[in-house]
This record gives sequence, C-alpha cells and structure tokens, in this order.
Amino acid sequence: MTETGILNRDIAAEMSKLGHTDKLLIADAGLAIPNTTKVIDISLDVNAPTALDTLKVVLKNFSVEKIILSKATEEVSPARKKDFLDCFPPGTPCEIVPHPVLRDDLTKEVKFAIRTGDFTANSNIILVSAGGPRWYCEKG
Repeated sequence: MTETGILNRDIAAEMSKLGHTDKLLIADAGLAIPNTTKVIDISLDVNAPTALDTLKVVLKNFSVEKIILSKATEEVSPARKKDFLDCFPPGTPCEIVPHPVLRDDLTKEVKFAIRTGDFTANSNIILVSAGGPRWYCEKG
C-alpha cells in the first residue's frame, strides 16, 4: 500500500508516464476541458481541494521547468497568480497566454488534467515537466 508521495492512484500513474517537456494541467472547477484530454477529477465541494492546495502536493513529487498561466488569471485573480508563483523558485519561467489559448489549445496538448473544486476564477496552471535536481550532469 502506498503511504508516501501522491496517494491518488490515478494521478500517480499518470505522473509516472510524464517525460521532459510534457505538460500537466491543474484546473479549477469550471475550466472547459476537451473530451479528448484525460481528466482526473478530485473535486469534492466548493474550494475542496483548491488548485493551490493541489499544486503544493504535486510539486513535492514533480520537477517543473516552466509554468503557463492565463492572462485572465493575472487580470481577474491576481492574488491567485501570486500564490501560484510563490510556489516556485525565483526565476522559474512563467508564460502568460490569452485565456482562449489556454482553454482551447493548450488543454488539448497536456498529457492529463487534474480538475479541482476551486471556485477562484481562472485558477488554472500548466506545469511543463523538467529533469529535476536528481539528474547527474558531468558538465553543466
């Protein structure tokens, strides 16, 4: 029985399939996600869990080289944008895209999405997978 790391078996299984530069979406309760994208729904109630809570757990087990946010997050929920960015080391690249690009295009590119119960408007974040600190490089 798994007692450490990501306990949700579906999320753990999908995360184990990700390679360098693959994308993972953590979505609020209302984001329209295409039927062709695998979705793991962990929403339980209004704001349970939030996208921020989910991100914090995912980051304990996942290396990120870049994040992608919607311009709508910046405009409508700037505190959430700040909370998201505070989860990453300074200098982590952050791409801001128009909301239709995130919703209509990038949701089709992610390997899978985690749908949360978050009711903070535009509380969506895409994580681009990286090789983490465990990788040995003879020369930098």
